[in-house]
Amino acid sequence: MFSITVRDHLMIAHSFRGEVFGPAQRLHGATFLVDAKFRRAELDADNIVVDIGLATTELNTVVAALNYRNLDDEPDFAGINTSTEALAKVIADRLADRVHAGALGEGAREIAGITVTLHESHIAWASYERTL
Repeated sequence: MFSITVRDHLMIAHSFRGEVFGPAQRLHGATFLVDAKFRRAELDADNIVVDIGLATTELNTVVAALNYRNLDDEPDFAGINTSTEALAKVIADRLADRVHAGALGEGAREIAGITVTLHESHIAWASYERTL
């Protein structure tokens, strides 16, 4: 399997419901490094997984829609805890929508999967992996 990974960053505010979250039940900020890995079994006609520039642009577009937001106020997240794992899934799903819409080029339609990893720090991160 071939892959490329592009990176961005995300700054949000949010709070959690549930005693398991302790003080994080209060409003707090989080900053993430965001890695998006695109995978496919065979390279396209240009001998690439996907155009890195397009992948970077689309990741930035997806992340920009969340950046500097209080996720507690966003209708898309009503009623859910916006954990690192849940945010990784949202970003992966939105990237998959961009692939299906053709935003990463026609060759990208053969991408087999996307993995999004959100790094909370240098010692903790979470990922969501999905097929296309």
